[in-house]
Amino acid sequence: MKLTTLFDKGAFVITGEVGPIKGAIHRDKSIEPGCAIEALSLQQHVHAVNVTDNQSAVMRLGSLAASVRLTAAGIEPVYQLTCRDRNRLALQSDLLTAYSLGIDNVLLLTGDHIHLGDHKEAKPVFDLDSVHLIKMAKGLSEGFDITGNSIENNIDMAFGAVVNPNFDPLDLQLMKMKKKIDAGADFFQTQAVYDLGCFDQFIEKTHSFNCPVQVGMVVLKSPEMGRFMNKNVSGIHVPEHWIKEIGSVDKKDRKKKAAEMAGRFLKQVKPMVQGVHIMPLGWTDIVPDILDYAGISR
Repeated sequence: MKLTTLFDKGAFVITGEVGPIKGAIHRDKSIEPGCAIEALSLQQHVHAVNVTDNQSAVMRLGSLAASVRLTAAGIEPVYQLTCRDRNRLALQSDLLTAYSLGIDNVLLLTGDHIHLGDHKEAKPVFDLDSVHLIKMAKGLSEGFDITGNSIENNIDMAFGAVVNPNFDPLDLQLMKMKKKIDAGADFFQTQAVYDLGCFDQFIEKTHSFNCPVQVGMVVLKSPEMGRFMNKNVSGIHVPEHWIKEIGSVDKKDRKKKAAEMAGRFLKQVKPMVQGVHIMPLGWTDIVPDILDYAGISR
């Protein structure tokens, strides 16, 4: 099911996120370990599950294979596709393949740089950027490839994109967001947000864009994680009061505290957005609690 169908019906769209295993799927098993186990625990609480594509440039099982297995298990995937590892031939071919295998939703991204990952000697591709990737995908839905050649059997997918409300200067990010909408983006998932004032400003400036936005939430597990993100993750700022609050409880109580903090924030931003994208980083068991704290159900 395309997520755009839910947005059009006025549903508050809830998605989660899992990462494929670093290894192959056992071919004699109907459901794979790793991301499928996480996805199964999310299934009753979200509308779809994003499957990352070599996230942070760390080599893992391909997003497409994992997405197809989730579909077979009755879980709606959001297939992620990045520009980092593929030229325009491969990007187009993978989109055609994904649609042919039953994938309805795709998140189109530039991708994390190679220097962040575990294969630093690899050569990055970046033949296209995210705007041109979206434009290319839109072309495939209209019956032609990036060179203008006609194709058989157009794809019919919901095209997602990302945006960073924390970006400074914000106007540059808004310009890029508008370019993505003009290229064919159907909905947006944001970078992780922790600052209510910052997000309110972003939403106010994007209201006229008339495109669904899911607020992105990365579960804050510890003070150390907050400080690490502030120092090393571009485009994310964790306010000091978040860091102090998660550090105010014993380690054994941090899951409960993390769910409370995330749920409280989600409850505040819910009126501003059309959905939420929760990135639990392995703590999938607290997603129901986050939604409960926010007063949200699927």
